[in-house]
Amino acid sequence: MDFPIIQYDSSYALQTVTMWRESKQQAIGQSDSHPIEDHLYFLNHILVQDNKVYLAMDAAEEQVVGVLACNENWVNQLYIHIDYQGRGIGKKLLNLAKEQSDGTLYLYTFDVNKKAQHFYERNGFRIIGRGNENEEQLDDIKYEWNKPGN
Repeated sequence: MDFPIIQYDSSYALQTVTMWRESKQQAIGQSDSHPIEDHLYFLNHILVQDNKVYLAMDAAEEQVVGVLACNENWVNQLYIHIDYQGRGIGKKLLNLAKEQSDGTLYLYTFDVNKKAQHFYERNGFRIIGRGNENEEQLDDIKYEWNKPGN
């Protein structure tokens, strides 16, 4: 099954945020502390300012199954619907971020999210730092990817 990638459209905001929150909760074992209205505002007014935002869609269901927010140096958000993980959607979105990068990408993931760590490492990212500077108060890992030849 193919999952087309589209540029973010605010008509999908509630689906996107709902999917994002469920995926994140599954990954880190923590509910989002912000009301859904704040998360919608963040997506529609803050995230879109400095990032290209893309949605992976299940066209048959007209359902958002993934979200990517990136710029030329950062993957700021990458979440896949919990029922669609392991189908190549994350790799497709990550490759889009790589193609649009200036040759170097950074991202953070939570230390408790072993599945994400394996995913990023399989896709050419390497650990360059560790810390705990996030509102979830969880240890995180900073990753870097460099385009071959850079």
